[in-house]
Amino acid sequence: MKPTIVLVGRPNVGKSTLFNQLTKTRDALVANLPGLTRDRHYGLGKLGDKPYLVVDTGGLEPVVKDGIMHEMARQTLQAIDEADVVLFMVDARTGCTAQDKIIADRLRQAACPVHVVVNKAEGIQHDIAAAEFYELGLGTPLTISASHNEGLNELVDVALAHLPEQVAEPEPEHPKIALVGRPNVGKSTLVNTLLGEERVIAFDQPGTTRDSIYIDFERQGHHYTLIDTAGVRKRGKVFEAIEKFSVIKTLQAIADANVVVLVLDAHADIGEQDAHLAGFILEAGRALVIAVNKWDGMSDYERDHIKREIARKLQFLEFARFHYISALHGSGLTGLLRSVDEAYKAAMAKLPTPLLTRVLIDAVAAHQPPFTGAFRPKLRYAHQGGMNPPLIVIHGNALDQIAQSYRRYLEGVFLRAFQLHGTPLKVQFNVSHNPYAEKKPVRETVSETRAKKRRVFPVRASKRAVPKRTPSK
Repeated sequence: MKPTIVLVGRPNVGKSTLFNQLTKTRDALVANLPGLTRDRHYGLGKLGDKPYLVVDTGGLEPVVKDGIMHEMARQTLQAIDEADVVLFMVDARTGCTAQDKIIADRLRQAACPVHVVVNKAEGIQHDIAAAEFYELGLGTPLTISASHNEGLNELVDVALAHLPEQVAEPEPEHPKIALVGRPNVGKSTLVNTLLGEERVIAFDQPGTTRDSIYIDFERQGHHYTLIDTAGVRKRGKVFEAIEKFSVIKTLQAIADANVVVLVLDAHADIGEQDAHLAGFILEAGRALVIAVNKWDGMSDYERDHIKREIARKLQFLEFARFHYISALHGSGLTGLLRSVDEAYKAAMAKLPTPLLTRVLIDAVAAHQPPFTGAFRPKLRYAHQGGMNPPLIVIHGNALDQIAQSYRRYLEGVFLRAFQLHGTPLKVQFNVSHNPYAEKKPVRETVSETRAKKRRVFPVRASKRAVPKRTPSK
């Protein structure tokens, strides 16, 4: 296991900025807004010579006893219990506050080393910036500037100095599962139920999750990475800049995932936003599983109504598996994960070229492409051009004239022939190049022109004069 460095501190002291610098990514949302980060955010540290994990946490408010801030503090305390090293971040420009002293008292109880990190010290003499933080009683403060990348190498060296050497282990291949949907449909509750712990904040308030949280877990011998994402509303209802960035992070999580679980709310009608999200998932080419949440406590009439709505508005998702679950009570989750495994296997399937060509020939024999003018496109052979999603490349002549309806017909034929459930399939036409298409015509000579005319219009034989017969007397 890699050592874990946990970033702790008051809201808006620069924890997410330092997280992005240590991981050399932009995974954590950064803005001049207190309380932006809420859940624990894990990343692989890349600054320094040793492998390690970095955990970004929400602002620690120990005195708050309820609400979102209390849930954030509980998440931070759980991260401290898992840490090998804690970096207690403070603000050089604000100075040592009463809240910093309360957090320091809590960190003295930690079973791991704690280092005070004085951030935002650019333009200030380091000894002056660190002077008043000695009273926290946690050793010599380290002065840095996360936004200007000052003092970070020394910080990592100090943090990992007394930890044993770790050997980097190759990560096994396993599916990444992104849970997406509208706000307050139960994505975070589903994540916590699958993990068996309160890993992310699940609160009865839309917009609780703001960032995309990657979580590794194992279930029945299978490894997965869950991605809890922020809810996506209609574009016309998104006004805050933070929510816009959250939507972007959700769309990036869809592109990064292998399988997407689209979570729907059974107590709300299937809206256009659900169909738009499903369409974006299809355009990204990701395998898809539909989870209709909050299925418990509904009457038979309500269940029939929601099924009719799904069949009417999401009929283009006929390749995907539908599951009716309760994330709160854990019902239906075993079948959901089986469909995720099936969709991942289909998305990463390897399709032999001889079988693809044989299926193509049978499909053309059953239904040929329509004529385009005086010619009919000829489909000769097919091979696989990629995975996740499966890409079938077809070679032939005049394939650029094939209509989209025939392309969809071929996609359906390949999906049924290879029993690829849960994944879309794309067909790409590769038109054969005509080597004589751009060749300039050669000018004919006079004799060649006369010879061509003789072949087209042959000269008729002259009629010989036949003597007239005189009638006999």
